[in-house]
Amino acid sequence: MYAVFPRSLLDSFSRRVRACSAPLVLWGYGAYGCPYDGDFSSVRFSLVDRGVTCAVAHVRGGGDLGRYWYEAGKLLNKKNSFTDFIACAKKLAEDKYSNPKRMAVYGASAGGLLVGAVMNMVGDTYFSTVVARVPFVDTLSTMLDTSLPLTVIEQEEWGHPEEQEYFEYILSYSPYDNVSDEQQYPHLLLKGGLNDPRVSYWEPAKLCARLRLHPRAPLRTLVLHTNMGAGHFGASGRYEELKEDALEFFFLLKHLGVPPPVPPPDTDTAAAPTSPSSSPPS
Repeated sequence: MYAVFPRSLLDSFSRRVRACSAPLVLWGYGAYGCPYDGDFSSVRFSLVDRGVTCAVAHVRGGGDLGRYWYEAGKLLNKKNSFTDFIACAKKLAEDKYSNPKRMAVYGASAGGLLVGAVMNMVGDTYFSTVVARVPFVDTLSTMLDTSLPLTVIEQEEWGHPEEQEYFEYILSYSPYDNVSDEQQYPHLLLKGGLNDPRVSYWEPAKLCARLRLHPRAPLRTLVLHTNMGAGHFGASGRYEELKEDALEFFFLLKHLGVPPPVPPPDTDTAAAPTSPSSSPPS
C-alpha cells in the first residue's frame, strides 16, 4: 500500500507495467468529516488477485486533512467533493494506471451521492461502471421530508432546503433531479435495503426508474438490487455480507472485462493408473 495524495492505491508491481490496460476501482465518500483511511480489507484481495487496482479518493468533505478539508466540502461547498473525485479519476487515467473503459467507481451512502452526482456531471467520460450501495441519491426530497428520522439533524451537513439558497444549491446536484437525456451513462448497480432507516430503499429505486426511461438506457446495464432483510449496513451475518460483496465484485469484474479464473484441475478425480488385466487361468 502506498499513498499519493489525493488518492491511495493498492495494486501489485507486476500489474503497473501494463500501463493504461489494468482494470481499476476508485472508492470515495467525502462527507461528515470522516477520513477515508486506506485500511486493510481482505475482501478487496479478491479483486487485486484478479488484476484489479484499488484506489481511494480523499475528497473534500471528508476529514483526511483536518477540519478545513471537511468544511470545504459541506453545505454550499458540497460540489468540491464532486470535482475532487473527477480530478482523481482523470489523474489516474493520465498517470496510466488505467483508462476510462476499464475504470469503475464505488460509493456507499453519502458516497453513493458522490458517485451519483459525478455520474450526472461527466457520464462515462472517466469511468465505465458505477456501484452505488444504499446511495443518498434523492437528496432534495429527503431533506424536505422532516418526517424521516434523520432529516433535521442532517441539515447541518447539507443545509435547510426551506431556505431558497440551500434549496437551489441542493437541487443543482441531487442525483435524481439531475438525470440528463443528453448524458451517456455508465453501467450501474444500485443497491438498497428495505429496513434502512438512514437512506430509504426508494431512493435507489427512484433513480433506477428514472434511468430506465433514459433514451440510451438499452446501451448500458442497469441493475437494482433491494435486500428485503437488510438495513443500512447490509445483511447481517458473516456469509450474507460476503454474498453482497460477491454480487458487487461480479458486476465490477464483468463490466471491467476481467475474465473468470480458470479452475485448477481436480486432482481428486484424476484417473488412477490402470493395472494390466490378469489372464484367465488355462
